[in-house]
Amino acid sequence: MRSRAVRAKWRPTLGLVIFAVLATVTALPLVGLFMFRLYDNQLIRQTEGELIAQGTVLAASFADEVASKLGDPALGAVLPDAAEPHPDAPDHPMPSTLDLTQDDVLPSQPDGEPVAAPPAPGFMAIGQHLARLAAETQKVTLTGFRILDPAGRVIGGREEVGLSLAGIDEVAAALQGRYKSVLRRRLSSGPEPSLASISRGAHVRVFVALPVIVQGRVAGVIYLSRTPGNIAESLYGERRNVALAALSIFLVTIAIGYVFLRTLTRPIQELIRRTTEIQRGDREAIRPLHHHGTKEIAHLSESFLAMARSLFDRSDYISTFTAHVSHELKSPLTSIQGAAELLRDNAGMTEPERNKFLGNIIGDTERLTALVRRLRELAKADNPQLGGRTRLAPVITKAAEAGPALAIEATGDLAREIEMSEENAIIVLSHLIDNAAQHGATTLRIGIDAAGPDHLRLRVRDNGSGVSERNRARIFDPLFTTRRESGGTGMGLSIVQSMLRAHGGSIRLLDDATGACFEILVPTKAEPKNASE
Repeated sequence: MRSRAVRAKWRPTLGLVIFAVLATVTALPLVGLFMFRLYDNQLIRQTEGELIAQGTVLAASFADEVASKLGDPALGAVLPDAAEPHPDAPDHPMPSTLDLTQDDVLPSQPDGEPVAAPPAPGFMAIGQHLARLAAETQKVTLTGFRILDPAGRVIGGREEVGLSLAGIDEVAAALQGRYKSVLRRRLSSGPEPSLASISRGAHVRVFVALPVIVQGRVAGVIYLSRTPGNIAESLYGERRNVALAALSIFLVTIAIGYVFLRTLTRPIQELIRRTTEIQRGDREAIRPLHHHGTKEIAHLSESFLAMARSLFDRSDYISTFTAHVSHELKSPLTSIQGAAELLRDNAGMTEPERNKFLGNIIGDTERLTALVRRLRELAKADNPQLGGRTRLAPVITKAAEAGPALAIEATGDLAREIEMSEENAIIVLSHLIDNAAQHGATTLRIGIDAAGPDHLRLRVRDNGSGVSERNRARIFDPLFTTRRESGGTGMGLSIVQSMLRAHGGSIRLLDDATGACFEILVPTKAEPKNASE
């Protein structure tokens, strides 16, 4: 099968991801400057509402002036009965209707047109009186105003007095008795500031036309206009606070970035460096990180270093074990080879000599067979089939077959279940029984008691030759034996230790006056609590 080169897929680094997140968070307030249309719209509606309030006051004054001073004046369009509210009717607030996102922005206000006949003197007097009141108001509110008679002619205002505004859409609607407001382009006497370009609202002006109703007819129009506030003005007015907010955001972003660097980026980079060092075989790299950062990274680094330590230990074990096995196999193989060569080269060898060399070959072959069998058992003990439960009573009975000459006595909690299959438990006890028999023991006692809620303790004591002081530290080493001449392989106790360790148990040699005594801890099911407790 042809090998195919795998192209490395680009992936962002953790630092790049953190930078992108922080840059996005930092930019959000700046992007928000271009999302202020909603706020502009609110400012426009607020302006329209204020113009309605001012216009309503002027319209009420206009209506009172007409009713008290002009008697029966020539009024304009007749309204339906429902158009003019009854004085005793409930309140009828006039809501703002302008919407910057939906309403068109009309061209700037057209100029007034000359008329053939001037306004009536009575209306002119009313207009001039109201104009003086509106002028004082204008100094505070900055509202532009025009007061129109029933024909749409300006009777109160500034330069446009005497001109007609009846051709303007909103004025024409008011002359028919309908309220109307529009947005028009704002005419500026000077260039716009650059900051004002952020806001669309800085380029518009709100125009409001309210009809003045007297006796069900239009007596005139209050025509108001004003430029709404805009974001540019608000930002400029709050420039100190905006600068402080921007500085705060910048400092907070730097702080967040430092926290990310301290708790994520730096520990991960250090762990990557350790991985590279360990890959090169540097055992000194297996040490705790200087900074763990978060709990998850601490657990990750501890797990990784534990795995690396385990792999190094396993590598050392395999290396040492291979050297021992090679040595153990070399001796009988050399003996077999030498005996076979002598048999081949000495045709005149006597029958007793021939039988002696053949016996040596058979003995070394049996030793190799036993060694291979033990190696297979050790491999199985290192990676056993886990699971299952059993009781010790039947296990001891079946394991006793490994030492039929031994008198085995078991006392204690034999009915307690252990977390180990019967087959694996038999392997453990049979090797211990066989080890005792090979060292001259005639009796073996097994004492069983609880070692906490989840372990069972077994003390296996024999009356054999025991273990010398200088060999105590090596008895669990693979292939270590003091009985190599009599066929010992030195694998039995290694198999026992590996099997127990794989199941979460342990074994250790205890001091004893006579023979050997081993303490074994085996995991077991927790005993159920008494219902009366």
